[in-house]
Amino acid sequence: MENFDLIVIGGGPGGYVAAIAAAQSGLKVACIDKRKNLGGTCLNVGCIPSKRLLYSSELFKNVSEEMHHHGIEVKTPKFNLSQMMKGKEEAISKLTNGVEFLFKKNKVQHIVGSGFIEKDNEVKVNKKKYKATNIIIASGSYPTQLKNIDIDENIIVSSTGALSFKKVPKKLAVIGAGYIGLELGSVWNRLGSEVTVIEYANSIVPSMDADIGNTFRNELQKQGINFLLSSEVTKAKIKNDEVHIDINSLEDKKVSNLVFSRALLAVGRAPNTEGMGLQGAGIETSKKGHIAVNQFYETSAKNIYAIGDVIEGPMLAHKASMEAQAVIDIILGKNGQVNYDAIPSVVYTSPEVAWVGKTQQELDKYKINYKVGKFQFSANSRSKVTGKTAGMIKVYSHTESDKILGAHIIGNHAGEMIGEFVVAIEMGATAEDIALICHAHPTLSESIKEAASLASFGQTIHS
Repeated sequence: MENFDLIVIGGGPGGYVAAIAAAQSGLKVACIDKRKNLGGTCLNVGCIPSKRLLYSSELFKNVSEEMHHHGIEVKTPKFNLSQMMKGKEEAISKLTNGVEFLFKKNKVQHIVGSGFIEKDNEVKVNKKKYKATNIIIASGSYPTQLKNIDIDENIIVSSTGALSFKKVPKKLAVIGAGYIGLELGSVWNRLGSEVTVIEYANSIVPSMDADIGNTFRNELQKQGINFLLSSEVTKAKIKNDEVHIDINSLEDKKVSNLVFSRALLAVGRAPNTEGMGLQGAGIETSKKGHIAVNQFYETSAKNIYAIGDVIEGPMLAHKASMEAQAVIDIILGKNGQVNYDAIPSVVYTSPEVAWVGKTQQELDKYKINYKVGKFQFSANSRSKVTGKTAGMIKVYSHTESDKILGAHIIGNHAGEMIGEFVVAIEMGATAEDIALICHAHPTLSESIKEAASLASFGQTIHS
């Protein structure tokens, strides 16, 4: 039986980062993943392929609708869907091969198969057993399903199937108004699909600041995406290469039946913890399947840790990566930790939406005294030059200390700009600190300074 200092179960952004970090620290490491290609859901059927299609579809939309505003005349553009999909696969291949290269460079042993944890920190894979001093469970998550809806990945699809349609659906139902549904709905809407988003709640992306969320929905509606909020899908059946969906309105109690070419079920994800031998290994889980861990990410079984989607918290690739680095430090006897108040969230639509820290709903709920600064991109010079004037920046700071409590951006490049606020919260900066920093002109980042000025001083130059 081969012995390792560390065995990592899962090769996604949590697992492969943990494996490489441990190997770089001198540990003998193995990483077990059921896929031949490393990178987990993120690189194979999640973050990376979806962002490639978002970028490709946005390029097509810009050429179709924006170029003439800049004096660029283009004959009616066409897109080649198979070529788009080929580009997506090439991007996946480059990144997964890159992780494989890093494993070889750092001498991490890649074992293909499903890991089953047995007693005494032994892990069984493909009838072969391995021994580990430490184990990290980073097995990720899978798409949640609903009763009375069977996914066939052809007509009724999960996010995986929605990344690989052979042709653009004439009418696409997106069940669920979270990150995944809105991003993939945007892809197919740009390419010509009539998209209807059906959401049980009365708002989209419930974790988003309510004010930003309302603006976001209005912008998506302008792009042609339809919304049925406060609506419950009670049944979805495939008939004659179409999907018939029964929808119950929670407001007026009316039931309707709508017919779509395809349907995407995107109602969230669940921790992938089944079939790993957790119970037999003495590892406790919640009713929803999350693995219980202490402040050191250790499970109820000694020297077995868990990170990423399998534990409580936002299911974000970068959150898993941060936890991976923290738990390796802990194993090595260092002070590994993650500041969960400084983990950003991004929705990669157009406009993008990004945020970090507290929302207005949370501040009100916990009765935290705050000031708010809001600056519209329509007043920003760079936005006017590009014509991308939709959106705003909102900053919340504490009434007494002026420390930044939360920041929310909707607009062009929001996912990049949120980084300044992540640093600010991590370093304990105040709104005044940001307001007094010189930002280059003309840039979108000037709006960060303006919003911070409004939060701190109650006034700014361009608003």
